[in-house]
Amino acid sequence: MPLIALLHAGLARALVLYLLALGVWGLFAWRRNEGPSPSYLGALVMAWATVIVQGALGLVVLAVEGVREPLHVLYGFALAVALPAGYLFVRDREPKRRSLIVALVTLFAAGLAIRGITTS
Repeated sequence: MPLIALLHAGLARALVLYLLALGVWGLFAWRRNEGPSPSYLGALVMAWATVIVQGALGLVVLAVEGVREPLHVLYGFALAVALPAGYLFVRDREPKRRSLIVALVTLFAAGLAIRGITTS
């Protein structure tokens, strides 16, 4: 397996763990009746940036090896759209609800990442 493919696979596993941690963090904020903190929002931006880097590595792997499973690519695009779409959906809501919805979106994104791994 080429180095880029190894980086793509390793970053995918790290991204799943990171998204799960963000989901739990958001659920804790929701239970404390708090909105997303600036630190949490910064962590979401880092997650989304990681998804973009993951997608760029995936495009390189796609160019070198071709597509084995087209559904894998679809999960990658869905993951890249889910995080910013979730944030845009909640930006005008009450703080407690924002925490809950963003936490659920990050857990959903973790599920997308897991499905992407299983379809590779």
